[in-house]
Amino acid sequence: MASYKYKVLGFRRKFKMSEVVPPPDVKEAFFKFTDGGDHMSADQLRRFKVEHQCEVDCTVSDAERFIQEFLRSRPHDTTTTQQQQHGLCLLDFFHFLFLDHLNGPIKSKVHHDMNAPLSHYFIYTGHNSYLTGNQLSSECSDAPVIKALQRGVRVIELDLWPNSTKDDVNVLHGRTLTTPVKLIRCLKSIKEHAFVKSPYPVIITLEDHLTHDLQAKVAEMVTQIFGEMLYYPQGECLAEFPSPESLKHRVVISTKPPKEYLETKHIKDKGSILTNGRESSEETSANGPEVDEKSESDQDDEDVNVCDYKLVQRAAPKYKRLITIHAGKPKGSLKDALSVVGDEVKRLSLSEQELEKAATSHGTEVVRFTQRNLLRVYPKGTRVTSSNYKPHIGWMHGAQMVAFNMQGYGKSLWLMHGMFKANGECGYVKKPDFLMQTGSHNEVFDPKRTLLVKKTLKVKVYMGDGWHLDFSQTHFDAFSPPDFYTKVRIVGVQADAIKKKTKIIEDDWTPVWDEEFTFTLTVPELALLQIVVREYDVSEKDDFGGQTCLPVSEIRPGIRAVSLYNKKGEKLKSVRLLMRFQFV
Repeated sequence: MASYKYKVLGFRRKFKMSEVVPPPDVKEAFFKFTDGGDHMSADQLRRFKVEHQCEVDCTVSDAERFIQEFLRSRPHDTTTTQQQQHGLCLLDFFHFLFLDHLNGPIKSKVHHDMNAPLSHYFIYTGHNSYLTGNQLSSECSDAPVIKALQRGVRVIELDLWPNSTKDDVNVLHGRTLTTPVKLIRCLKSIKEHAFVKSPYPVIITLEDHLTHDLQAKVAEMVTQIFGEMLYYPQGECLAEFPSPESLKHRVVISTKPPKEYLETKHIKDKGSILTNGRESSEETSANGPEVDEKSESDQDDEDVNVCDYKLVQRAAPKYKRLITIHAGKPKGSLKDALSVVGDEVKRLSLSEQELEKAATSHGTEVVRFTQRNLLRVYPKGTRVTSSNYKPHIGWMHGAQMVAFNMQGYGKSLWLMHGMFKANGECGYVKKPDFLMQTGSHNEVFDPKRTLLVKKTLKVKVYMGDGWHLDFSQTHFDAFSPPDFYTKVRIVGVQADAIKKKTKIIEDDWTPVWDEEFTFTLTVPELALLQIVVREYDVSEKDDFGGQTCLPVSEIRPGIRAVSLYNKKGEKLKSVRLLMRFQFV
């Protein structure tokens, strides 16, 4: 039993760690499946896994492997062959349940159907993926790109600008004080780290502010660096997006295609002769010079005598050909932008405010659009500190690319991390069927509709452990052990949102709460269970003790070890909760 001493005004106070004992439910389960015996065999562990934990595929050999792995993981292991043959004693069983890699709450493998078109999936999406900090003055680097890929992010955004000498391409947040990084460095890092976490496709979204010559240079870079990893269609546009399964270990480019325009020769304009089109007099846009494509009669009305004109493609043909997912922002009415016309699929980008307006006035049109097309939502421009917004409004309307500042911070980012713990953390989560279905009268899901309760989740918080290993003795309180409590809440559609909180356990590094909460869910498919441990402080803001976020649709029933993470979403080495989940 460990003890801790604190010096207070010249004298010492001594606190002992309370002895960690199995909760009553753990004891009950142990004796039930051992038939009252003092050791749990591999076959009895298998029965516990199948009947109590609902892991129906568990075999005796799986259970034997669990036991051997557990016994090998014990510090200063002196287990004898005879002890290994007997199996797990009660304390062994208790400590086994506390191991997240053997008894975690989330399915660890890809288990969704990965053969549907990309539009059928929520995709782990980054915004301004190259920024190390804020949106105005932070450094641009490939480091946050690498970190995002290592986490499992599948959509990387790069803003492309000419360098100062106009002969190379930089990545930076334009018209700010952010320092640039070379595009070629980012591309090489993407190639090296694209599939370390997930084999499913990486989509690079480009915000293109380049001249035609530099677009051609980008095409050359992309082709040379990625080689056969690069996927692009043979035709002009896709009638349907390919599936994640068909694009394994492939890289896909998405951006706005370069514009075609009319080049004119020998144009007479009120007595002036302009040679080689309008390039000499018009400002060049991000995609090259733009002109109005008017009929001859319109041009005659403006007293313009066109002697000769022809349609040419000035943008680099290779660059255009490499764009698999054609992107754009709404022009004209939002309803027109959301209209599903023809056989071509596309990507539409909306700011978080534009999405909120669309959800209010055109909610079902958004859902219908996202059944075949991709919708990307990005943070509003005033989020200069790289904060994020609430993602559920996008997910509820079928938006596949809810783009987040992964270098940011805060509870919204915790939700994003939690959502993509689903499906083996591969970065692609199959959308719920209700978002993809069309009714007998061609109707689609209406996010505004009031729904009935579909599922009830019971969550029991038994206890926590590991803070004394991951934090200093004086981290939470200089003079006594911490006073922990746990907050549990559902984040999802408004009807499902509810918060619960345990009592405060005073002066204890291994708090035992043993409290149960019940949550009724109308849309469990999109619900996230957020868990936050805090340390009560009577005079200041309560200290942070760890957090996690679990997709409800992925939670495995039974008694589970739940690892906690720091504010940045990095896993704490030792801190875990023991919890029970039940669906009724």
